[in-house]
Amino acid sequence: MKDKFYTYIQNLQDSITSTLETIDGKAKFRQDLWERPEGGGGRTRVIENGNVFEKGGVNISAVHGKLPESMQNYFGVKDANFFACGLSLVLHPKSPMVPTVHANWRYFEMYNEQGEIVDQWFGGGQDLTPYYLFEEDAIHFHNTCKTACDKHHPDFYQEYKTKCDKYFWNSHRNEARGVGGLFFDYCKATEEMSMENWYNFVTEVGNSFLEAYVPIVEKRKDLPYTEANRTWQEIRRGRYVEFNLVHDKGTLFGLRTNGRIESILMSLPPHVQWVYDHHPEEGSPEAALLSVLKLPKAWV
Repeated sequence: MKDKFYTYIQNLQDSITSTLETIDGKAKFRQDLWERPEGGGGRTRVIENGNVFEKGGVNISAVHGKLPESMQNYFGVKDANFFACGLSLVLHPKSPMVPTVHANWRYFEMYNEQGEIVDQWFGGGQDLTPYYLFEEDAIHFHNTCKTACDKHHPDFYQEYKTKCDKYFWNSHRNEARGVGGLFFDYCKATEEMSMENWYNFVTEVGNSFLEAYVPIVEKRKDLPYTEANRTWQEIRRGRYVEFNLVHDKGTLFGLRTNGRIESILMSLPPHVQWVYDHHPEEGSPEAALLSVLKLPKAWV
């Protein structure tokens, strides 16, 4: 399974980066191959200063070795070895009219001292973070997510949409990071779902990513915007940074397993502002976005 899924994310990375380069029309992804001293490595691809994308990363990795003590405590195990692979992407467009997007699809195995698999699971999801709310964009994104989920289980969309709303919640701000999408984790074999079934589901979601995001980019990338719009975008990006550094499990896992810092922190936008006690004007488009972020919404 691990070889099968790693091959899948290698191909998915190729598909996503080539499509994004075509959309941008200027910037190309820079590729770095890296190795982790304890075992494994990855292929980082970063795009910067493009026509459409100010900064973005589409990274894959496959790491293995002894589970660090901090993670042993987290999982409640001792002296375990692990394998983890996944694709993680974040795209920060230049225009404040185009939403930031994040996605991740991953697979994890844990082994006993004899090298036998004692636990394995899939996780992942995709979520949208607009700076100006176009409701039809959120509806399109969620409809695409729901279509992928419905092919595998009638309850998956609502279950994983709800988990996404709960996960990408900046509790210290009492607001959502964005308009959500899907979030699933610890997807393990059951009587109803084999690991092969989970593989089919996760890859279905992965394959839906471009369909979910690209039409939104194409529709919004040439809209006019002002310096004030750009300032608002940078203020909202600050909330994105806060979530990733305070709450995000993927960031914490990477830091605790001696991951590659440049790859872990590629999710951070290049230009950000923290304005003291900032509040948008009542009745403004900025205030309209905040009102939606205060209470998760049913988009489909």
